[in-house]
Amino acid sequence: MAFAVPAALIMAGQGEPAFNRVDTSWQSYVFTLRSPFWDGVNNVLNWAGYVGMLVFHAVLAISLLIWQRPKAAIFAAASGISALALTQLAKALVGRDRPEGARVLSDTGSYPSGHVSATTAFLVVLALLMGRWWMSLIAAMGVVAMMLSRTYLSAHWLSDVIGGACLAAGVVLLIWWRFRNICIRENDSVDGGTIWAAKASQRRQAAEQAK
Repeated sequence: MAFAVPAALIMAGQGEPAFNRVDTSWQSYVFTLRSPFWDGVNNVLNWAGYVGMLVFHAVLAISLLIWQRPKAAIFAAASGISALALTQLAKALVGRDRPEGARVLSDTGSYPSGHVSATTAFLVVLALLMGRWWMSLIAAMGVVAMMLSRTYLSAHWLSDVIGGACLAAGVVLLIWWRFRNICIRENDSVDGGTIWAAKASQRRQAAEQAK
């Protein structure tokens, strides 16, 4: 709903959606934050949020296969691919123009943000598979950082990045609903615990045996 309503309002083209005023006000504010240091930081995030996240997703899926978790690997890959495909479809359907004065090259529609969508998909997948509160906190912080970065670079409006996060999170959680029990059974059949917990347990056992 948080993704679909803004998309429908933009596509309808009947007057100015109420959130446009918030978008322009936020854009005016981030102009005041620009500096060479933050330009450098956000250029790194510009790479990490799209190409980087595709690489990270591939590495995660391959790692899960190596750790004998093919179902979890399918979940990770399906989540990343689905979020990417639906984001590109939404961009084509909505056809929203990007803000003026973008500091990075962009060649597709503005709504929703592909960088935020890719980042959200990867980090939510990681948080679900690891099942640790601190990973959920890191995931939330990472998503917010990418949202701020895309508006700082004038690559997206504020509503674009919110829409990207909502779309990707919704897609991943929907796929997780189908894969959750499968992934848990797969984990239990391999070593009786989550990937992170299993590794920690193995280290503790090795330390106790060494004593």
